[in-house]
Amino acid sequence: MSDGRTAAGVRTARELVGRSKDPVLSEDNPFEAMMARFDFAAEQLRLDPGIYKVLREPEKQIIVAVPVQQDSGEIEVYTGYRVLHNTSRGPGKGGIRFDLNVTLDEVKALAAWMTWKCAVVNIPFGGAKGGVVCDPSGLSIGELERLTRRYTAALIETLGPDSDIPAPDVNTNERVMAWVMDTYSMHKRHAVTAVVTGKPVEMGGSLGRREATGRGCMITTREALKHLGLPLRGTKVAVQGFGNVGSVTATLLEQEGLTIVGLSDKTGAMYNPNGIYIGDALKWVHEHRYLAGYPNADPISNDELLELDVDVLVPAAVENAITRKNAARVKARVICEGANGPTTPGADRILEEQGVFVIPDILANAGGVTVSYFEWVQDRAGYFWDEPTVNERLESVIRRSFHDVLSVADRYEVNMRTAAYMLSVERVAAVHRLRGIYA
Repeated sequence: MSDGRTAAGVRTARELVGRSKDPVLSEDNPFEAMMARFDFAAEQLRLDPGIYKVLREPEKQIIVAVPVQQDSGEIEVYTGYRVLHNTSRGPGKGGIRFDLNVTLDEVKALAAWMTWKCAVVNIPFGGAKGGVVCDPSGLSIGELERLTRRYTAALIETLGPDSDIPAPDVNTNERVMAWVMDTYSMHKRHAVTAVVTGKPVEMGGSLGRREATGRGCMITTREALKHLGLPLRGTKVAVQGFGNVGSVTATLLEQEGLTIVGLSDKTGAMYNPNGIYIGDALKWVHEHRYLAGYPNADPISNDELLELDVDVLVPAAVENAITRKNAARVKARVICEGANGPTTPGADRILEEQGVFVIPDILANAGGVTVSYFEWVQDRAGYFWDEPTVNERLESVIRRSFHDVLSVADRYEVNMRTAAYMLSVERVAAVHRLRGIYA
């Protein structure tokens, strides 16, 4: 994978652009945490300093004002972001999130993660991400629709099936994607289904998309256990987060014979050493909205869930869940990162010293973007696959990608996260070398 450049050249380039040599110092900043992993992978690859400079900078950062008329008649102005990190391999791909905590640094980090995620599973997309600073729980359906449409209109020159393709993310869903598609299509004067993914099946969405991220987590966990010589049946699992990713991952792991002993959501965590039947837990959440009060397990704290004596831990909730403060207390043999950025760089060092096998987020949760790619392909072709075909092709991509990363890890004697970044960075860098710099 190396092209013969010197590691010293990479370090010089990194120092010239002001990068810290110690990733631990900046682990709480999502962009800095991502860059710390990128830096280390670049050094291992002996990446050319010029290519390093290109890959570290987002191609485009857009900040828009989003005025929305509230139901009361008052005007509120929200701040929206869209970042395209790298589109050398294809159009930008990345979700839109609506949340009060959205920042430009967060969006930049997530856009870069999408670049590496698309490259690690070798699909022809680049990385993008977007968000609006708002509290969607305080907005009516009408206000949410007007917010979505105005944000989409502000980005109309950037979006497109050949340039930038959004998808659902935190606090957005199929309905929001339907509004994005309709707004874009009205401007283009014809239906453009391929401008977004994660939309309703009736509008060109793909079967299997909702379960895709969790299915990818299941596949990578299963492959990791096989690699480590651990059995599937009876292996104990704790899942942090019981939203779409966590609940689907738990369901599919249970179907593979693993025993789910711990679950959590924002109301707290539950533990039953004999196992929690996921169908029963899903029924409880359907009836009561949250896990709180679930009668067939003992309540514990979210912190305790991360430290349970289990074989597999699936952090599928929030960023920075595992840090230097709690990493030493993690007892799991395998961590499958269902969330984006659940482990900080400082925690990485501790987990590696403890021999924990970490399946990094850019590989573990890449099932979602893989089936988004399938959706885009189906929209462009006007021909749609049945769900078994979607799942079969997803299985093929994720299994191949897991073993591609494992091969790099073995060859360079690095952990899976570094290997995943090395593989993806080299794939993007190779395209830049071939394309050259337009002047």
